[in-house]
Amino acid sequence: MGTLGLFEILGLVLITIATLVAGGQEVWQMVQAREVTLADLLLLFIYLEVLTMVGIYLESGALPVRMPLYIAIVALARHMIIGMKTMSEIQLIATSAAVLILALAVLVTRYGHAHFPYEGANQQGTKSSKDSESE
Repeated sequence: MGTLGLFEILGLVLITIATLVAGGQEVWQMVQAREVTLADLLLLFIYLEVLTMVGIYLESGALPVRMPLYIAIVALARHMIIGMKTMSEIQLIATSAAVLILALAVLVTRYGHAHFPYEGANQQGTKSSKDSESE
């Protein structure tokens, strides 16, 4: 493993630690408030998705494009839930349109992976160990 690989692992470890700390802080705030809201749950879901993304990257060496799209959709939904009362109609429409565009991007990406798979790629869009051995 070269220097770049070590920096990559260090970055992933830092992301993991920061995500765990942020998740712990959110849980602590919920305990102190003695209340769990939908916005809290969505934020915890975002943290879980980030951890999943790190795990997939460590396991496969590649990052599926869909993961950040899912995180962005949940983040926008959380933004709408939290600020719905203070957002203007234009802001609500723009945020809803952004969610729709991201959802369409997920559909296009999934369709592309299903109907136009990369040569030597598995379902995740990464090279399998069998494909790597043959090269």
